[in-house]
Amino acid sequence: MTEETMTAKPPVVDQATWQSALDDLRRREKAATRELDAIAAERRRLPMVRMPEYTLIGEDGPVTLAEVFEGRSQLIVYNHMWSDGAEWQCGGCTGFTSQFTRLEFLDSYDARFVILTNGPIEEALAYRDRVGNRMQWYSSSESSFGADVGAGPGEGFAVNVFLRDGDDVYRTWHTNGRGTEQLSHTFALIDLLPWGRQEEWQDSPQGWPQSPTYSKWLDSPDVARAYGAAGRNGSSA
Repeated sequence: MTEETMTAKPPVVDQATWQSALDDLRRREKAATRELDAIAAERRRLPMVRMPEYTLIGEDGPVTLAEVFEGRSQLIVYNHMWSDGAEWQCGGCTGFTSQFTRLEFLDSYDARFVILTNGPIEEALAYRDRVGNRMQWYSSSESSFGADVGAGPGEGFAVNVFLRDGDDVYRTWHTNGRGTEQLSHTFALIDLLPWGRQEEWQDSPQGWPQSPTYSKWLDSPDVARAYGAAGRNGSSA
């Protein structure tokens, strides 16, 4: 960082000027909120597609996709990127899923949120404990489920949502890439900061600190040190 970058700051103005600028921005923020409400309403009106029967592997052995719901009607699945045998898996996926430590509120909505990987369940559970993840993990290593929902081996990550009616399961929504940001509180907090994400692709004022994309993200070893079984701040689930 140059000295100019390190000292770049928003301009200083009087209270009235600041309030006027904030009010202008607030109008755009409220418009964006209303647009997100409209998108959510359209999402609730999406059709759905019936899923074949799948057998997944959980901590206690084989389970059907319907059994993953554990009696609930709605299910969110995060499809975690995976490389068999790797010591550290995708840093983005590891950091993203480490946010979700309190999911009991979903019980009131007849819903559940789990992680699914294409890797062997033994490796997945060991990795979960190493990085201190608190979610429930499942494996699709013995089925085509991951590939069928847009997150097969070598294909990346995704979020998929399902609805259960008895033993029948339906796929209702899918996203990947930056579409997963709406589930994250990390970017929501960082985007409030005066300097924002500080990534070089972003539109920022002259002199704002900027770094290569992803360079400030926690990597998998960082997450493990903070939350994992051998970390200083937590223990495995």
